[in-house]
Amino acid sequence: MEAIIKVFAAALIIAFTSWLSGKKPELAGFIIALPMVSILALLFSYLEHRSADTSITLAKSVMVGVPVSYLFFMPFFFAEKFGWGFWVPYITGLGLLGIGYLLHSYIMNLIG
Repeated sequence: MEAIIKVFAAALIIAFTSWLSGKKPELAGFIIALPMVSILALLFSYLEHRSADTSITLAKSVMVGVPVSYLFFMPFFFAEKFGWGFWVPYITGLGLLGIGYLLHSYIMNLIG
């Protein structure tokens, strides 16, 4: 039952913002940028594991991961300038996200 609630909460946020993006893409982007998923994940993680240490490590990982994840969006800023369309910045962003993961792992190892 717990898993179903988690899946439903995440799916509801994703479905709502996907629908909203057709009507008000700026508002949908703002909602996605809010840390709702992080807030829910931290809460569910703590309730499931009852470990403050695990939850604190998760929160630190999110804090490091958010700016690193912006690497995915960087190619979209250059898409119009270079006439890339959608797929080139999307695939390039995924590649940069892979590099971001390595950076994230390195930083997390530094801060413990």
